[in-house]
Amino acid sequence: MDLKNMVENDGHVTWVPSDKGPNVIVNMPSLDVLLSEMRAHFAERRGFSLATLNLDHVVKLRDDPAFRGAYQAQSHVTADGNPIVWLSRLARQPVSLLAGADLIAPLAQLAGEMDVPIGLLGSTEETLQAAADALQMEHPGLRVVTCIAPPMGFDPTGELADRYVAQLEDAGVAMCFLALGAPKQEMFAAHAMSKTDRVGFVSIGAGLDFIAGTQIRAPKFVRAIAAEWVWRLMTNPRRLAARYVACIMVMPRLLRSALRARRANGG
Repeated sequence: MDLKNMVENDGHVTWVPSDKGPNVIVNMPSLDVLLSEMRAHFAERRGFSLATLNLDHVVKLRDDPAFRGAYQAQSHVTADGNPIVWLSRLARQPVSLLAGADLIAPLAQLAGEMDVPIGLLGSTEETLQAAADALQMEHPGLRVVTCIAPPMGFDPTGELADRYVAQLEDAGVAMCFLALGAPKQEMFAAHAMSKTDRVGFVSIGAGLDFIAGTQIRAPKFVRAIAAEWVWRLMTNPRRLAARYVACIMVMPRLLRSALRARRANGG
């Protein structure tokens, strides 16, 4: 996936890949815009699907048509990862850093204030229960009404996925945090949106594990200097080394595209 241009559209930021598949749009440029959108969806009980674009996703989007299709189906996309933010600034179309793990607290707070029942899907039963307890303690009024831990090998577009969507609807869930990892969580969200228009889905990766304490996130000072990826690599080099090499390899192409966009925007 190359980034050919970034243009402003009705106050939102559009991130346009040029070489493969449909466009991916970063249409939530700030937390204020996102929360305003969520308030409207909660008030009207309208479904949505939120994905958070990062460099790993960019690499996967290049090679996985199913993932590209799932991303195109997302109604809301934020920038997750400093490289995406830096590229947008270089192209003179700035967006705020809105990582999935960082969105859990403000969205849970809003859900509690508006009495919006939520669900948790992914990870393990123990992690989900610990995360549910922590979220309800931290956010008065929040109701976690169902927790679903899919089995290993879960097909995000299969029959079991359909049963999970029905279970969420039956429980009255208005927003469900998905902790399945990419691309499975985005594919489940896209599939679920074709089955219901009353449930919102937020893909948050390891966010629930951080809350439950089953994974340790990089300290705040490490995140503040944009070095969370180094922390993650050091804690799990075998799993992440190849991923980060692929992310580094795609950067020159993205930089060239951002510079082209900057020139197109008068820079």
